[in-house]
Amino acid sequence: MTSQQAIDVFNALASDVRLPLFRLLVRHAPEGLVAGEIAAHLGQTHTNLSFHLKELVHVGLITREKEGRCVRYRADIPLMLETVAYLTDQCCAGHPELCRRFRAASPVPQGVLPDLPGVNGQG
Repeated sequence: MTSQQAIDVFNALASDVRLPLFRLLVRHAPEGLVAGEIAAHLGQTHTNLSFHLKELVHVGLITREKEGRCVRYRADIPLMLETVAYLTDQCCAGHPELCRRFRAASPVPQGVLPDLPGVNGQG
Protein backbone atom coordinates (compact mmCIF):
# COMPACT_ATOMS: atom_id res chain seq x y z
CA MET A 1 0.00 0.00 0.00
CA THR A 2 1.29 3.43 -0.88
CA SER A 3 0.93 6.50 1.31
CA GLN A 4 -1.52 7.95 -1.23
CA GLN A 5 -3.69 4.83 -1.11
CA ALA A 6 -3.77 5.03 2.69
CA ILE A 7 -4.68 8.73 2.54
CA ASP A 8 -7.51 7.93 0.11
CA VAL A 9 -8.85 5.21 2.43
CA PHE A 10 -8.71 7.47 5.48
CA ASN A 11 -10.34 10.36 3.63
CA ALA A 12 -13.15 8.08 2.49
CA LEU A 13 -13.76 6.87 6.03
CA ALA A 14 -13.67 10.39 7.51
CA SER A 15 -17.44 10.74 7.44
CA ASP A 16 -20.13 10.19 10.04
CA VAL A 17 -22.00 8.11 7.45
CA ARG A 18 -19.23 6.23 5.64
CA LEU A 19 -17.38 4.99 8.74
CA PRO A 20 -20.48 3.33 10.27
CA LEU A 21 -21.46 2.09 6.79
CA PHE A 22 -18.09 0.39 6.32
CA ARG A 23 -18.17 -1.09 9.83
CA LEU A 24 -21.67 -2.42 9.14
CA LEU A 25 -20.42 -4.18 6.00
CA VAL A 26 -17.41 -5.57 7.90
CA ARG A 27 -19.82 -6.98 10.48
CA HIS A 28 -21.84 -8.61 7.68
CA ALA A 29 -18.82 -10.00 5.81
CA PRO A 30 -18.55 -11.95 3.64
CA GLU A 31 -22.21 -11.93 2.58
CA GLY A 32 -22.60 -8.15 2.58
CA LEU A 33 -25.92 -6.33 2.39
CA VAL A 34 -28.14 -4.92 -0.33
CA ALA A 35 -28.58 -1.15 -0.46
CA GLY A 36 -32.05 -1.24 1.12
CA GLU A 37 -30.78 -3.20 4.11
CA ILE A 38 -27.91 -0.75 4.56
CA ALA A 39 -30.30 2.21 4.42
CA ALA A 40 -32.55 0.58 7.05
CA HIS A 41 -29.64 -0.19 9.39
CA LEU A 42 -28.22 3.33 9.14
CA GLY A 43 -31.45 5.29 8.90
CA GLN A 44 -30.31 6.94 5.66
CA THR A 45 -32.27 7.91 2.58
CA HIS A 46 -31.41 5.98 -0.58
CA THR A 47 -30.20 9.19 -2.27
CA ASN A 48 -27.81 10.09 0.55
CA LEU A 49 -26.65 6.49 0.92
CA SER A 50 -25.93 6.22 -2.81
CA PHE A 51 -23.50 9.13 -2.60
CA HIS A 52 -21.58 7.51 0.27
CA LEU A 53 -21.58 4.03 -1.27
CA LYS A 54 -20.13 5.46 -4.48
CA GLU A 55 -17.23 7.04 -2.56
CA LEU A 56 -16.39 3.80 -0.75
CA VAL A 57 -16.54 1.84 -4.03
CA HIS A 58 -14.30 4.45 -5.68
CA VAL A 59 -11.47 3.93 -3.17
CA GLY A 60 -11.94 0.15 -3.17
CA LEU A 61 -13.13 -0.27 0.42
CA ILE A 62 -16.32 -1.94 -0.77
CA THR A 63 -17.39 -3.86 -3.84
CA ARG A 64 -20.77 -3.95 -5.52
CA GLU A 65 -22.49 -6.78 -7.34
CA LYS A 66 -25.80 -6.64 -9.17
CA GLU A 67 -28.35 -9.20 -7.94
CA GLY A 68 -31.44 -8.94 -10.08
CA ARG A 69 -32.94 -5.54 -9.27
CA CYS A 70 -30.77 -5.07 -6.17
CA VAL A 71 -27.12 -4.25 -5.64
CA ARG A 72 -25.18 -6.10 -2.94
CA TYR A 73 -22.30 -4.33 -1.25
CA ARG A 74 -19.43 -6.08 0.52
CA ALA A 75 -16.49 -4.80 2.54
CA ASP A 76 -13.11 -5.48 0.96
CA ILE A 77 -11.64 -7.22 4.00
CA PRO A 78 -8.19 -7.76 2.41
CA LEU A 79 -7.90 -3.99 1.80
CA MET A 80 -8.98 -3.29 5.37
CA LEU A 81 -6.28 -5.66 6.66
CA GLU A 82 -3.73 -4.13 4.31
CA THR A 83 -4.57 -0.72 5.75
CA VAL A 84 -4.13 -1.97 9.32
CA ALA A 85 -0.82 -3.56 8.30
CA TYR A 86 0.28 -0.27 6.70
CA LEU A 87 -0.35 1.51 10.01
CA THR A 88 1.40 -1.07 12.15
CA ASP A 89 4.18 -2.60 10.06
CA GLN A 90 6.88 -0.39 11.55
CA CYS A 91 5.49 -0.17 15.07
CA CYS A 92 8.25 -0.47 17.66
CA ALA A 93 10.60 -1.78 14.94
CA GLY A 94 13.35 -3.71 16.65
CA HIS A 95 11.84 -3.21 20.12
CA PRO A 96 9.10 -5.80 20.71
CA GLU A 97 9.17 -5.08 24.45
CA LEU A 98 7.65 -1.66 23.66
CA CYS A 99 4.79 -3.30 21.76
CA ARG A 100 4.12 -5.55 24.75
CA ARG A 101 3.83 -2.46 26.99
CA PHE A 102 1.61 -0.59 24.50
CA ARG A 103 -0.67 -3.58 24.02
CA ALA A 104 -0.99 -4.06 27.78
CA ALA A 105 -1.98 -0.38 28.14
CA SER A 106 -4.45 -0.54 25.25
CA PRO A 107 -8.18 -1.01 25.86
CA VAL A 108 -8.28 -3.43 22.90
CA PRO A 109 -9.17 -6.92 24.21
CA GLN A 110 -6.40 -9.50 24.03
CA GLY A 111 -6.76 -11.66 20.95
CA VAL A 112 -8.20 -8.91 18.74
CA LEU A 113 -4.78 -7.78 17.56
CA PRO A 114 -2.66 -10.33 15.71
CA ASP A 115 0.49 -11.68 17.29
CA LEU A 116 3.65 -10.05 16.04
CA PRO A 117 7.14 -11.56 15.93
CA GLY A 118 8.79 -11.09 19.30
CA VAL A 119 5.51 -10.06 20.96
CA ASN A 120 3.15 -12.27 22.98
CA GLY A 121 5.73 -15.02 23.12
CA GLN A 122 6.09 -15.20 19.32
CA GLY A 123 9.26 -15.15 17.24
